[in-house]
Amino acid sequence: MNIRLQNLEPDCYYHIYNRGVNGNKIFEEDQNYMFFMKQFLKYMIEVCDVYSYCLMPNHFHFVIKVKSEKELTMFTNEKTRQNKNDGLHSVQNLVSKQISKFISSYTQVFNKVHKRHGPLFESPFKRKKIESIEYLKNVIIYVHQNPEDINLNFRTYRFSSYFTVLSLLKTQLRRREIIELFDDLENFIYCHKKVADFEI
Repeated sequence: MNIRLQNLEPDCYYHIYNRGVNGNKIFEEDQNYMFFMKQFLKYMIEVCDVYSYCLMPNHFHFVIKVKSEKELTMFTNEKTRQNKNDGLHSVQNLVSKQISKFISSYTQVFNKVHKRHGPLFESPFKRKKIESIEYLKNVIIYVHQNPEDINLNFRTYRFSSYFTVLSLLKTQLRRREIIELFDDLENFIYCHKKVADFEI
């Protein structure tokens, strides 16, 4: 099935990921990472809940849960009062549309700052539906452990949700739900000591 036709369904978990065109960097400096997350929250937080993320120099990962159909419908009606509620404006296409807006907004600013033009990310973005709680836990661990691939300690990596889960920082991350998935914080930490049983 064409990945562009795979809608992100309400109340379902997904692993969303993508990389730079030809594996090129999508973040050149710390400000890029922070702006990327700012744009993610601007476009995505009303249509999904965030369960983990990791931003790497040339790619990113998010584990999200799409909001309920009722919440998506309310958001759609708010944003498209002047438009017919079909086609690209339908609830079925809403989350993909918001991801596209998010990616486009980041790309435009990145290109302007770094004096480049053209696509920054591969298209379309990758998405994989998460069908079980065990798989969800494995994906969260996998996402958090990503910095190990470039010989960085994921426990201290700044652009990941791992530390946020452990902290008391104010966050949009679903911290309580994440900890409950692993039973408690101690088990969350323990489970991250094992390499995730996971393949993309």
